[in-house]
Amino acid sequence: MARPCFKLEKVYPDPVCGVDEAGCAPLAGPVVAAAVVLDRERFPRGIDDSKALPAKIREAICAKLHQVARVGVGIATVEEIDRLNIYWARMLAMSRAVDALGFDPAMVLVDGNRTPKWERPSVAIVAGDAKCRSIAAASIVAKVTRDRMMADYARAHPGYGWETNQGYPTPEHRRALEALGPTPLHRRSFAPVRQLALDLEASRPQPTSPAC
Repeated sequence: MARPCFKLEKVYPDPVCGVDEAGCAPLAGPVVAAAVVLDRERFPRGIDDSKALPAKIREAICAKLHQVARVGVGIATVEEIDRLNIYWARMLAMSRAVDALGFDPAMVLVDGNRTPKWERPSVAIVAGDAKCRSIAAASIVAKVTRDRMMADYARAHPGYGWETNQGYPTPEHRRALEALGPTPLHRRSFAPVRQLALDLEASRPQPTSPAC
């Protein structure tokens, strides 16, 4: 199967930035986006959609990207996800990632079917992480960064398995959520967490009125 290449980048003037995010579907944790501008003469080999790469290879490529590429990372917090909804939080994280580059790219290629509402030349590319090398690189940085964050959070909130499930709604995570209840890092706007919080509230003993 063909890996992402520079075909799409070459259509536009330099510098071209690729943007992708990680963490839209989990029940817990932030959304993390990355923006990457690659040097087409000097870039890590093996760049691919982050989902197609083993964790150790993702880690190695991410480390090299930070050495030879321009990289920006943006985060939307759990509070922002619950306040804005996951779609707008994703857009916010991507906008912050491009801001973090510290300069304005000539073109921004965004994974998906929409770009953030910003004053930047940009194009949305469906399945861009499988087609465009810059977007694939961004997908690697976003996933590695978020996976590390969730591993750190797992030490503070043991029992949910975030070090392996990264907050996604796996059976293990769902069982822990029911047994232990939601943490401050769980997304209350997501149906399984919201329903559990409501159930827990309903099960609490209600205060009784004092006798006359």
